[in-house]
Amino acid sequence: MRKLVYYVGTSLDGYIAGPGGEWDFYPVGSDLSEYMNTRFPEVVPAHVREAIGLEAAPVRYDAVVMGRGTYEPAMAAGIASPYSPLRQYVVSTTVDAVDHPDVEVHSGDPVDLVRRLKHEDGKDIYLAGGGTLAAALLAEIDEMIVKLYPVVAGDGVRMFAGDFRPTSFTLTGSRTFDNGTTVLNYDRT
Repeated sequence: MRKLVYYVGTSLDGYIAGPGGEWDFYPVGSDLSEYMNTRFPEVVPAHVREAIGLEAAPVRYDAVVMGRGTYEPAMAAGIASPYSPLRQYVVSTTVDAVDHPDVEVHSGDPVDLVRRLKHEDGKDIYLAGGGTLAAALLAEIDEMIVKLYPVVAGDGVRMFAGDFRPTSFTLTGSRTFDNGTTVLNYDRT
């Protein structure tokens, strides 16, 4: 069965973005970029891959589930399919249907969507966020890949924005990069 993998970057105090959706305050060094672009090129938005000449085929995922807040910057830039060639599912009750064959807006229960996707054939499913969607899907998250950046944000979008619900994960690997960012791998305990 396919796994739902929360691949996320966070500050030391648990924020995945600033109050206005900012993420450009995270320090990204060349060794971290090379590591992630080699292992997960499909999580780099399509317009960024094009700009930097990253032409790698998907390695780990063939579908992405994201919330409205994650999809909105693409919409604002006129990009209907930000994670092409992945099948993209936007969980939202406020986003209208998207006129692109790779993008589906899902207004129902995100748990139902993920359970259906897990039973389909294919590669793993990338959970792109945000924090409210991650909290709603916590029971379905099989693995987390957390880029822990050496910065305190102070406020913003939480990595998990939901009810108190302690859930255990087991550290399965880690790697620290030149700028102090550590990538932590966790499996559901």
